[in-house]
Amino acid sequence: MTRAFIFPGQGSQAVGMGKALADAFPAARAVFDEVDAALSQRLSALMWEGPADELTLTANAQPALMAVSLAAMRVLEAETGLDLKRHAAFVAGHSLGEYSALAAAGTFSIADTARLLRIRGDAMQRATPVGTGAMAALLGLELEAAAEVAREAAQGDVCDVANDNGGAQVVVSGDKAAVERAVALAPGRGAKRAVMLAVSAPFHCALMAPAADAMREALAGVTLRAPAVPVVANVEAAPLSDPEAIRDALIRQVTGTVRWRESVAHMAARGVDSFLEVGSGKVLTGLVKRIAAGATGSAIGTPDDVAAFKTHLNA
Repeated sequence: MTRAFIFPGQGSQAVGMGKALADAFPAARAVFDEVDAALSQRLSALMWEGPADELTLTANAQPALMAVSLAAMRVLEAETGLDLKRHAAFVAGHSLGEYSALAAAGTFSIADTARLLRIRGDAMQRATPVGTGAMAALLGLELEAAAEVAREAAQGDVCDVANDNGGAQVVVSGDKAAVERAVALAPGRGAKRAVMLAVSAPFHCALMAPAADAMREALAGVTLRAPAVPVVANVEAAPLSDPEAIRDALIRQVTGTVRWRESVAHMAARGVDSFLEVGSGKVLTGLVKRIAAGATGSAIGTPDDVAAFKTHLNA
């Protein structure tokens, strides 16, 4: 069995996430304490008590989701003997999840990752005036057809492919009017559905250029170490191990397409047959099953999941 550990992105947050891990395992509680200290904020209280609308704010959701993923990883290491170098071929994450993957593999410290994601969330929110950008999911279209819809809808505005999630699920992002045109065009180009998404900003498109500049500056001040296993980067859909290449990819990721379908396919083509989603929710597990035929996917985010993985690892 060849494993990859994958880490969820924004949208997987939920009030209460990580609480059972913190209650059951000191290793998890230590991660949440470290993130709280790094941000000078009781983020863990917001995660466990809400309110949901405050947790959903980009600047909170990004470090919070990372905290749950890293808490689960530390528990797996303490309780099951997990060692990424021995037990995994790759790590990867969806958008902000790429930071979680890098922290899990030792490229960033948890505290640095929390601070970077707070900067990233703030910068992405500030990159465009509220209400001027939008995102939409085009369902039932493969990448090339969705990209053509985006090009046709742009009409001088920004309309870019933000996420190629797999399973004929492509997200476009850009100026609100252009994204609305894409939603109107898509059914005529073969889409089963086209829906506007409830997001606070148009992520992963050219409008995020100011946020990319902010991340260039933030990443310049942080030490990156080579990851314990290669990280399959969103913008490359290929594994990276060199710290400077990783830094560059993270900057380009802010405005670039999250090439998740290709990333999973790359890992599967190199023998990965077990994908473990670590953190909150099961979104990526569902996508994996639609991309990599024959591969198994499972989520690890609760004490019961940890126990099941221990049996799996020692089988």
